[in-house]
Amino acid sequence: MADIKDIFGGPFVPASLSVSTDPPEIQLADAMRSAGIEPPASLQIDGQLHRFSTKGRKRDDSGWYVIFPDEPVAGRFGCWRDQIDCVFNADVGRELTAAENMAIIRRQSEAKAERDQARQRKAEVAANTVDTIWTGAIAASPDHPYLKRKGISPHGARLTGDGRLIVPLYNQDGDLASLQYISDEDKRYHPGGTTKSCSWTLGEVTAGAIFVAEGYATAATIHEVSGRPCIIAYSANNLPEIVRQIRDTHGQTREIVIVSDNDTSNVGRNKADEASAKHGGRIVIPPTEGDANDYHQGGGDLLALLFPPADDWLVPADEFSEQPAPIRWQVKKWLQSQALIMVHGPSGGGKTFLVLDMVLAVASKGAITEWFGNKVRPGTVVYLAGEGHHGLRGRVAAWKQHKGVRGLDMWLSKHGLDLNTPEGYQKVTDSIRALPNPPEIIVVDTLHRFLNGDENSAMDAKTMLDACAALIHEFNCSVILVHHTGVSSKAQHRARGSSAWRGALDIEISVVPGDTIEIVQRKSKDAEEAPAVFAELESVPIKGWFDEDNEQVTSAVLVAGTEPVKAKKDSPIVKHQKLFENAWWTSGAEDIDGQPYLTRSALMTKLKEDGMAERTIKNMTNSSYESKLIGSLIMANTIKKYLDGWIIIDKVWASAMVVSRNA
Repeated sequence: MADIKDIFGGPFVPASLSVSTDPPEIQLADAMRSAGIEPPASLQIDGQLHRFSTKGRKRDDSGWYVIFPDEPVAGRFGCWRDQIDCVFNADVGRELTAAENMAIIRRQSEAKAERDQARQRKAEVAANTVDTIWTGAIAASPDHPYLKRKGISPHGARLTGDGRLIVPLYNQDGDLASLQYISDEDKRYHPGGTTKSCSWTLGEVTAGAIFVAEGYATAATIHEVSGRPCIIAYSANNLPEIVRQIRDTHGQTREIVIVSDNDTSNVGRNKADEASAKHGGRIVIPPTEGDANDYHQGGGDLLALLFPPADDWLVPADEFSEQPAPIRWQVKKWLQSQALIMVHGPSGGGKTFLVLDMVLAVASKGAITEWFGNKVRPGTVVYLAGEGHHGLRGRVAAWKQHKGVRGLDMWLSKHGLDLNTPEGYQKVTDSIRALPNPPEIIVVDTLHRFLNGDENSAMDAKTMLDACAALIHEFNCSVILVHHTGVSSKAQHRARGSSAWRGALDIEISVVPGDTIEIVQRKSKDAEEAPAVFAELESVPIKGWFDEDNEQVTSAVLVAGTEPVKAKKDSPIVKHQKLFENAWWTSGAEDIDGQPYLTRSALMTKLKEDGMAERTIKNMTNSSYESKLIGSLIMANTIKKYLDGWIIIDKVWASAMVVSRNA
């Protein structure tokens, strides 16, 4: 195996501070094309709202953009018809300052506000117009050319004066928001009408499955073939919102079937995946290019596609449990074989030290047989390192020196990439297939450096989880994701981002930093959670490593630590004794024949000074409440009622208080 010291191609050389970039107009045009929008011939960067045609149609101004000229150039663009809304900031060829990032966020917010105001003005005018048009339109005939070509019935569609079909778009409140005009040539929405979050239901919604489709003809075909209601979302981008509305209205147990178009851009498939990941639902996609209507018209068995026949994936429990299937471990109780594992912790909290300590033991070719008392099974490790390569080199060298390990069955990447893209996944799998042995463990450190998208997005999370599942399946290995914890104090013991991450994990490990690092298993799907492990970082001078000033280079390794002693909490009776005693001291520390005496009024005054509410004070001083202050002390035979208060009858407690007072 190659020497790890040379795997990064020699000494670390910092990248140049700035590189040349294209003009903002060219970057903006490229960004629009990437979002599926054909940009206009010229782009104006002037902070004003501009509209343009996104599909070359006359009188179509669904495309829009607002880009501010101040450096760094930033703003937003999108398409109202296709419900596209994208932020944009020009690449200036260097890392932006905090002030520049804040300025970009402000400009993008201003662009959104200007876009929304213009959209709202158009929507208000359009709402009145479409209501008049729809009310005055006549019902469509089944002989309409479009309906005959698609092989569907009208289902309430109407006609314009020039013979085009009209179908309605209703908002969530049931109000008519816009219209779609359909001819043999194209489909157009009423100018300015609201389409986002709008839909139309074909058929009556009763008990059973509810279908959702992108377009009118597709939904009509599904409704006619299945006999079930089908809701038109009108666009792929609208699918997640419409499925959310169905879920909110009909509950978590209602079956929702999302029928996506099979388009070359994969927009339909991606949006169906997003809707399913966020709100639940079965996804159906025609096996051939096109939509469900195309598939049905081409002779496909749409009914079988919508209602797939039951197969033998349900097996009897007795048969299922006949053969034992014990869990296979790489590190007993901690790293399960063929599993998805996440290790998370705050930045600088020691999560990479932990993961290295585990996987280096696995890669030690049998030299290390235990990890914190848990058996280690040797195997090949692939470490996809996306950051900190210079420090990682020293950590590996220090670990080998400290453990006395000479060789490692481990391979590291030179840089990060987007694992959840076809190109990135192909690069990883091609490189792994070229190794002498398939890996037992693949580490992704950190998740952020290998994810194309937003870690808070359920859809982006799903693409990454799918990539990890594919790696596990192809190489029969485990994948360890190294990730950061949430930002807020309440999120310090969970991974940052979408809840989809935790739901997919087999094992979740949390690193809690401190003088002693606590390693906690938060989830173990197939076994009991392992007891927490406590560790410390020990500095290791690396032999033969000196910097340019001839000073010794050091790194750190994980070593066993001692569990911190946690202060015991007072029992309720001890807490009540302290309250009583504090009130006694505050009121003058009286005694009657050597027994400390406290009046009711003095106790109530002290409790009020401590910030207790009046009702709480009454409960605390009521002897009938056995769980409260006075009631509990009387039940414990430590005090008793005397005159307008209480005396302490517990001899040890009473003596200690009086002696303390006299002293």
